[in-house]
Amino acid sequence: MQQITDTILMIRPVVFRMNEETAVNNYFQEELDLQNAEINRKAQAEFDAFVEKLRAVGVNVIVEDDVLEDDTPDSIFPNNWVSFHKSGTVALYPMFAENRRRERRESTINRLETEGFKIESIVDYTEAEDEGVILEGTGSILMDRVNKKAYCALSPRAHEELFIEFCEDFECDPVVFTANQTVNGQRLPIYHTNVMMALAENFAVICLDTIDDKHEKKNVLRHLKESKKEVLNITEAQMHQFAGNMLQVRSTDGQKYMVMSLAAHKSLDPEQIALIEKHCTILSSDLETIETCGGGSARCMMAEVFLPKS
Repeated sequence: MQQITDTILMIRPVVFRMNEETAVNNYFQEELDLQNAEINRKAQAEFDAFVEKLRAVGVNVIVEDDVLEDDTPDSIFPNNWVSFHKSGTVALYPMFAENRRRERRESTINRLETEGFKIESIVDYTEAEDEGVILEGTGSILMDRVNKKAYCALSPRAHEELFIEFCEDFECDPVVFTANQTVNGQRLPIYHTNVMMALAENFAVICLDTIDDKHEKKNVLRHLKESKKEVLNITEAQMHQFAGNMLQVRSTDGQKYMVMSLAAHKSLDPEQIALIEKHCTILSSDLETIETCGGGSARCMMAEVFLPKS
């Protein structure tokens, strides 16, 4: 079982803007004083440059275009609605914002088959939306595939019971906790696990200060140590620069990269950079518009493909 892949799916935006439906609990989103068309143009330029950097080092990037008619401003973050597994299983997830539910497209899944991947089965959790039960894919779930564990910070977008069901279906041990950030003097849940934590093969990036409960913090650290992950702790300020929103990938010739935004990269101190570079090369790209309006960063833009080749 491998923790990282050399193939990722990315969705090129056509109507990217600040999504009013997600802003209610994504406190990373900010208004930009620009017209939506200009925001979308900037996001497309950032997206294209990012894809180019990944391809230049030998990562296999499958780019699918967003559908204009569907009006899906957050389609650039496909990792929330779908995940692709080594068993040939595709999982579909219930989404918090109604306009994000339109991102789930059969054509995107079919595209992977045309790219030579084998799909054996689809596990569909989307009916949970009818009960207001949400679990936003690998935004909510961080999988340690090798050690058969899954980490989840509970929030309005990560429901505990559904997460446990996912863990039963995919045969992994659940590690559940709550991660908070300070919003107007209040401690409120961080919307996605993957903005405060990233799991690489031999190390984990985590903002421990967000886990207010001492027992939960201890439990998360115990699981990481058991799995022999070196722990790179980031500050809340670094988390707000998306330093927790990273993904380790490999090139087709086996080189390993920790992929992050330029803001995340710039926020790291020399010791943190050295810890990452001990394990792999850092690859960063400027995603300022996407981060500001979308409230998500590099990790959110990449849906990992672990499906077997047909």
